[in-house]
Amino acid sequence: MPAPARGAGLSPRPGTGELSAGLPPAATEAGPTQAGAIQPGRSSPPVASEAPLSVEGLTVWVAGREILHDVTFSLEAGSLTGLIGSNGAGKTTLLRAILGFQGVSAGRVRLARPVGYVPQKVVLDPDLPVRARDLVELGFDGHRLGLPWRGRPRRGQVEALLSMVEATGLADARVGALSGGEQQKVLIAHALARQPRLLLLDEPMANLDLRATREVAALLARIAKDQGVAVLLSTHDMNPLLSVMDKVVYLAGGRAASGTTDEVVQSDVLSRLYGHHVCVVRIHGRLLVSALDEHGEEGCDVVAEGDSYREARP
Repeated sequence: MPAPARGAGLSPRPGTGELSAGLPPAATEAGPTQAGAIQPGRSSPPVASEAPLSVEGLTVWVAGREILHDVTFSLEAGSLTGLIGSNGAGKTTLLRAILGFQGVSAGRVRLARPVGYVPQKVVLDPDLPVRARDLVELGFDGHRLGLPWRGRPRRGQVEALLSMVEATGLADARVGALSGGEQQKVLIAHALARQPRLLLLDEPMANLDLRATREVAALLARIAKDQGVAVLLSTHDMNPLLSVMDKVVYLAGGRAASGTTDEVVQSDVLSRLYGHHVCVVRIHGRLLVSALDEHGEEGCDVVAEGDSYREARP
C-alpha cells in the first residue's frame, strides 16, 4: 500500500469531534503552549453516550513504511488505558495521529473535547524563572497571545489543580529544579487546566524511579475515576499499571490488540500480534513478555528465586 499523499492529515467534520483521513489538517486543531504541552481547541462535545475516544481502522505510513495497520479501539469515560509497546512500536505515532498531528492513510478518529496532552519530552531548564503554579496557569492561557489574566478565581483554580495532583507544596518551586516525578505531577495539572474529557500522556513514567512511577500511576488512576476523564498513557513497561489499569492497547508490528490485561496479555494473542511465538509469564505479581525467535515454538519455563525470577528456556 502506498504512503499517504504529502500534507494529508486529520481535520474535523463540521459540528463533530470526528477526524477523517485525507484532508489537510486544520490550523485550529491544536498547538503547543508556552510550556511544551498541547491543548487542542474546543469543539462541540459528543453526546454522553459516545466514547471519549474511538479509533477505527487507523493506518499510518511514514516515509514509505507502514507504522500502524488497521488499529481499532475505544476508551470509556473514567477509565485508565495503557498503550503498551516496545520502543519503535508506534506509540507516539498513534498519539500524534489521534491529536491530528500525524497524517493517516486510512481510518478515522472520534474524540471528545477538550483534550489534555502531556508530551514525551519536556525539557525544563533549572534556571528558568517559572514556578510550578505559573506552569499550571499556562494551561488556561498558554494558547493565547499576551500575558495571562490573573485574579483570585484563577489563583484558586491553580491551587485546586495542584492539590488534585498532590503537589500543593511545590507551588512556588521552580519547575526546572523539581525531580522527574514532581515535574510529571505539575505537567499533569497543566494538562487538566481546561477540564479535558480525554487525557493523553506519552511515556509519563519514563526515567522515573520505582516510587515515583507508582505514584504517577496511582495518581492518574485516581484522576480518571474522580474526574470521569478517559486516560490513555503510553509506556514500554506495563507492570507499574497492572493494579490500576482498566484496559490495555498492545502495539507490536504496527498492529494492535485491545481489551483487559487478562484478555490481551496471553501467549496466543501476542503470538498472533508479533507473527511468531511469544511467551507470557506471570510471577510475583509481574508480567514478563518474551518474544522468541521466529522459529521458536516451545513455551518458557520460569524459575522463581525468592522475590526475583529468571527465565529458563528449553
